[in-house]
Amino acid sequence: MLNRTQIGEILHRIAEMFPDAHCELIHANPFELTIAVALSAQCTDQKVNQVTRSLFQKYRTPEDYVSVPLEELEQDIRSIGLFRSKAKNIQALSRMLLEQYDGQVPREHEQLVQLPGVGRKTANVVVSNAFGEPAIAVDTHVERVSKRLGLANWKDSVLEVEKKLMKKVPREEWTQTHHRLIFFGRYHCKAQNPACPACPVLEFCREGKKRMKKLETV
Repeated sequence: MLNRTQIGEILHRIAEMFPDAHCELIHANPFELTIAVALSAQCTDQKVNQVTRSLFQKYRTPEDYVSVPLEELEQDIRSIGLFRSKAKNIQALSRMLLEQYDGQVPREHEQLVQLPGVGRKTANVVVSNAFGEPAIAVDTHVERVSKRLGLANWKDSVLEVEKKLMKKVPREEWTQTHHRLIFFGRYHCKAQNPACPACPVLEFCREGKKRMKKLETV
């Protein structure tokens, strides 16, 4: 198990690798961010940005999304996986914003997770990036990196990974750490062929050490 000093050193080295890590979903306001994150489930940010480039020109408010037939919205996001369920959720989400929140995205996490298609991860992204509230959103990259490094256990649920990171990282660093772990997982510690030989945190990484031993025996 990593101690606090080792964890601090890991995060420091990852921060040096990706000092400008940020949310890569293009958005202009909390509502667009909420839509973009909802679309990003099981889809890359790059693909979402390709779709929202035109989507956010056509639809600017919750009223815009509920005023078109569901089939039309489905066609607008057809190139994204699970487009039918996502279109349905977006319309339901927009309707709920109009009926309960005067068309505005709520700032509270408890209210955000009540919106259709908005889970804990999406809510964490919105509160941290749109409203400046420290949060750690655990996506596939954060989960993979945390488990490989030993910041969490292999069998931990997404929620358990989030809670462990919240305990091990100072609250004021939650949001930036979330972004850096995503960048580290997306561009360096990839699911397939992670860059272990050139990794600055290899000495702390149980998965990396195991992979390097296999390479040495080949």
